[in-house]
Amino acid sequence: MKTTALFTTGFFALFTSIANAQAIEPVDTRIGTVLAAAKNGMTLYTFRKDSANTSNCYDSCAKSWPPFLASSSAKAEGALTLVERKDGSQQWALEGQPLYFWVGDKKRGDATGEGIGGVWDAAKN
Repeated sequence: MKTTALFTTGFFALFTSIANAQAIEPVDTRIGTVLAAAKNGMTLYTFRKDSANTSNCYDSCAKSWPPFLASSSAKAEGALTLVERKDGSQQWALEGQPLYFWVGDKKRGDATGEGIGGVWDAAKN
């Protein structure tokens, strides 16, 4: 019971920290609670073919899976980090794993990109 309480407390503390600092929020979906961009409520995803602190999704991949870009003044905080893309832009990452949107999601709470190709996962923590 204590482990569950500690996990739940830590889980919500992380979400609160991220949400307050970087405009990310937890959103309930058909697959459970995931991370979403607070600005549009769209689910964020990670790509298993990325390596730590490196995006490998460009060109046609990035058209289907747009990177979650940060403003030039954005600052990393806690689990939410920044990854530099090839063009010099900054992309949000969760503990070094770059974050993306899926063009197939149309509204807040959609998580239709989960599991696509066996390499895309909704961001959770």
